[in-house]
Amino acid sequence: MVGVRVHVLTLGCARNEVDSDELAGRLAQGGFELVAEPGDAEAVLVNTCGFIDAAKQDSIDTLLEASRLKEDGTTRAVVAVGCLAERYGRELAEALPEADAVLGFDSYGDIAARLDAVLHGGRPEAHVPRDRRELLPLTPVSRPQAARGVAVPGHGATTRPAPRQRLQTGPSAPLKIASGCDRRCAFCAIPRFRGSYLSRPVDEVVAEARWLVTEGVKEVLLVSENTSSYGKDLGEARPLERLLAALAEVDGLEWVRLSYLQPAEVRPSLLEAVFTTRKVVAYLDLPFQHASPAVLRRMRRFGDPESFLGLLERVRSYDPAAGVRSNVIVGFPGETEADVAVLKDFLVAARLDAVGVFAYSDEEDTEAATLAGKLSAGEIEDRRAEVADLALLLNEERAAERVGERVDVLVTGRDDDGAWSGRAACQGPDDGGTRLVGAARVGDIVSAVVTDSTGIDLEADPGAA
Repeated sequence: MVGVRVHVLTLGCARNEVDSDELAGRLAQGGFELVAEPGDAEAVLVNTCGFIDAAKQDSIDTLLEASRLKEDGTTRAVVAVGCLAERYGRELAEALPEADAVLGFDSYGDIAARLDAVLHGGRPEAHVPRDRRELLPLTPVSRPQAARGVAVPGHGATTRPAPRQRLQTGPSAPLKIASGCDRRCAFCAIPRFRGSYLSRPVDEVVAEARWLVTEGVKEVLLVSENTSSYGKDLGEARPLERLLAALAEVDGLEWVRLSYLQPAEVRPSLLEAVFTTRKVVAYLDLPFQHASPAVLRRMRRFGDPESFLGLLERVRSYDPAAGVRSNVIVGFPGETEADVAVLKDFLVAARLDAVGVFAYSDEEDTEAATLAGKLSAGEIEDRRAEVADLALLLNEERAAERVGERVDVLVTGRDDDGAWSGRAACQGPDDGGTRLVGAARVGDIVSAVVTDSTGIDLEADPGAA
């Protein structure tokens, strides 16, 4: 396998990006040469997403597209890994013979040997999917010891030489702090194929942050399926607050950003830590998912407009300019026009910086798939489009409100016109960007005044008073 060229292609979320880095590192340790273009590779590893129908279809289309590379004789093998492969296993392999192998999470530890076998004509049997929640004890504090014999992508990645090898460049990188989820949201199948919640120890996360700094990283985005649950299995008080304090002491690291905080789990001490800990940016990712109490109850979530707006009021009492993004699902079984009106009224009042609006779709092995009151696909899409249009208008208004604010901007590169661009502290990785007037360098954090907005994007001038 020495010198065999391999390309790792990543679909889905930032957590998958970390998993791809781990796969790349293990392949490099095994003697493979990583290449940037799939057309130059003898083997293509597709890290799939299996969250919703659109993501699953995108994964299948990508695997089919990659398999066509074998026609020119350079690419000899296409292998599916990731969430879709883990979730469907043998079923995916039978439906997609174009893939030379379908490998689940248990294959990650010896991925180099598995890929070598495929390249030598082996056709490994696809795994049989199982509920990965059964692999760890029900009691969270019993899990760290038991997890030593369980494959959990992204854990233990600070062993040297480091299994993680960055596939993306730039001054910002995701840093996985936990895997899995213990919540039982009715629409979500992730706990079944990602497993029970398991935190990485503080020292391990900090060690990886230090390594990322040596790779040129200035900002880490803390990622997991449910970041606000971090440390529930570590047996200590306020573990996420302690982690933030420890990361603030990492030399060379400038920004720490939190993602995916369950609104019902955002405790006062965590809010205080976010807004008072050095290097933690004033930004919160709060997936409300809806605002109607009736819909939220059917989703097996908690909240209502009053409690959500109260949380946002507390956030802005610390910093009125804090950035807040969210996701919502439209068309959940039993949702009425009145429920949609409640959601729209909430979005108007919330003044969020970015909102992802998703159309509900039935997911196998979820409670929601069994519920009565299903809406037609056409009605769901109409509601999604209606709420998405409103959300975009509101997000654009929020961006316009920022004109005159002074913001810190992490410079990430140049735009198509050659101007320097990046992200302000109030903007997450998928929340638009900021165009800078004047000179800069990638990795700089520049203080500037917002002078204009275009859509949800900002323009800022470091020289403005």
